[in-house]
Amino acid sequence: MSLRYPILLTAVSVSICISAAHAVEPDPLAVKRGRDSFVASCGFCHGNDGTGSRAPDLVRSPTLMHDTAGETVGPVIRAGKPDEGMPAFPALTDAQIADIAAFLHSQRLAALHSNKVPGDYPVQKLLTGNKEAGKAYFNGAGGCVKCHSVTGDLKDVGRRYAPIMLQSRLLYPGGAKSTATVTLPSGEKVEGQIIARDEFRIALRDAAGWYRSFDLSKVKAEVHDPLEQHRALLKKYTDKDVHNLFAYLESLK
Repeated sequence: MSLRYPILLTAVSVSICISAAHAVEPDPLAVKRGRDSFVASCGFCHGNDGTGSRAPDLVRSPTLMHDTAGETVGPVIRAGKPDEGMPAFPALTDAQIADIAAFLHSQRLAALHSNKVPGDYPVQKLLTGNKEAGKAYFNGAGGCVKCHSVTGDLKDVGRRYAPIMLQSRLLYPGGAKSTATVTLPSGEKVEGQIIARDEFRIALRDAAGWYRSFDLSKVKAEVHDPLEQHRALLKKYTDKDVHNLFAYLESLK
């Protein structure tokens, strides 16, 4: 029986718990208003709890993940997705959309808090790989050595993180922010950290600190993702690769 899925699910759960710990609870009154608006306008297709029915689950959607107060959810609600059968709701006010976003965020938080893994998860249950094979993968097929160093950024990494946290960071590293270069029709280029992005718009914080938002149908956006190689590895890892690489990193103390 493959051990890949229990390990990946454990890492996902840890990542979810970290997010839940730092999330802000929406205003209860906004959540109540948002629930009423959502059920009336969206519940028939997305389910009254937002977890999907005729249409997809919104609680775990990338659009909601990039949203804070309706700035990415709102454009989708107003414009709809005609090619996917979703009607537009242009009559909804900014306040109603903010309330719907608050409701969806409250549902997301409820899901986040339901996934808990203890921080002191026993290393014996995780340490099933071969560290020498992990070292070979790190320096060879995995290509990890191209960006990381066991005497630099990964020095003593096995001591700095609890085993369950180390495994989570191995599979789902965080901290590095994506940036983008937006080319306007005039040829002017705007660069900055990505604040929000969906199918229709991209928003940046430029070097001067200004918030800039662009319609993707009118500009060219080139995204720079510093974690692109890590995301690519998720599709390439075998069970042994994950076990072995973790065993090697955990030995760096």
